[in-house]
Amino acid sequence: MLTNNLFATLITFSVALAWLRINDYTAHRGWISSDLSRKIIHIGTGPLFVLCWLIFQETAYARVLAALVPFAITAQFVLVGTGVVRDEAAVRAMSRSGDRREILRGPLYYGIVFVLLTLVFWRDTPIGIVALMLMCGGDGLAEIIGRRYPLRQLPWSAKKSFGGSLGMLVGGWAFAFMVLAIYIWAGVFLHPLSEYIPKLLIIAVAGMLVESLPVRDIDNLTISLTAVALGYALF
Repeated sequence: MLTNNLFATLITFSVALAWLRINDYTAHRGWISSDLSRKIIHIGTGPLFVLCWLIFQETAYARVLAALVPFAITAQFVLVGTGVVRDEAAVRAMSRSGDRREILRGPLYYGIVFVLLTLVFWRDTPIGIVALMLMCGGDGLAEIIGRRYPLRQLPWSAKKSFGGSLGMLVGGWAFAFMVLAIYIWAGVFLHPLSEYIPKLLIIAVAGMLVESLPVRDIDNLTISLTAVALGYALF
């Protein structure tokens, strides 16, 4: 089983690294903006990573091996953000302004959340998966849709819009729903999918409200904590 899980870790790391490098390259070449690249990375990394959990065999150390993947990538964020390692493609892809130090905020928190939720929840419960999907799909789409279709500014948050909040709600719910559907199909979770639908809606609405608050760079933490707290209450 150790050999199988080491192989699963290698596959997971390869998938995650390929996803990062493809987006780094497209942003560095100027094919897409750094803002869009940053959000594509934000949105896609979570589902890819969580779906790779399915190839691990259940052992006491499986979650630790899986968590090594976001840990290694987060360590890279720290090295690039502090200037120890020069990686202009990564800086362009993951920062808004081109300042490497931005990586030490949002992207760093993003990686830390991945490591902790993997170690604490793994496949034992949907809580960690739902929190990750809310952070990735919801928060990621909130900015993209909010920029393209703002609709109207939120009265309590000058830099956020009703369009962005709608993106957060729909994206968070849809991503969590799709990944849970796959896990149920794979036989990991035994409850019917219909049982999760209203619970996911409650969590997605709460995540939308938290994301709408006038705070910057800590959404990855606040949204995840909200989803975890409600997950304990609902699952």
